[in-house]
Amino acid sequence: MIATTSQPAAAEPADRVLVITRIFNAPPPVVFATWTDANQLVQWWGPRGFQIVSCKADVRVGGAWRVETRSPEGEVHNAGGVYREVAPPERLVFTMAWDGTEDSEPGRETLVTVGLAEEGDRTRMTFRQAVFSSMAARDAHDAGWASAFELLAEYLAGEGNRA
Repeated sequence: MIATTSQPAAAEPADRVLVITRIFNAPPPVVFATWTDANQLVQWWGPRGFQIVSCKADVRVGGAWRVETRSPEGEVHNAGGVYREVAPPERLVFTMAWDGTEDSEPGRETLVTVGLAEEGDRTRMTFRQAVFSSMAARDAHDAGWASAFELLAEYLAGEGNRA
């Protein structure tokens, strides 16, 4: 099946950095496309049960992205940022900030790095997000990303179901 590990990274304050490693049953170009094609992002972005209201991705260095989601309770969550590095199919780096009060500070920006490495016909994804304002914020994102990456694995397997 799919291997998963999650741990804080050591480079910055370890208690405020999130690193998740996943193995996906698809080659790196296919996984990279799921991160850079808005039509594919809407298939897996966000925790299970969340609805994607809108998704825009201008995937180029300096280009902006934005995703609006709605929780099962009807709460709207908006996140966006700017692409800092686009190196298909190995690496994608972008900023991420929530509108409102997520992560305890409106507009607090983190840096997301997605590294993709070929492992036969599969891909090892190393996801890193830093620096969070607190361990609680990091842990909340860990749970959200873990759910999203389960949806991504299902989407890549042709079993996509956001419910």
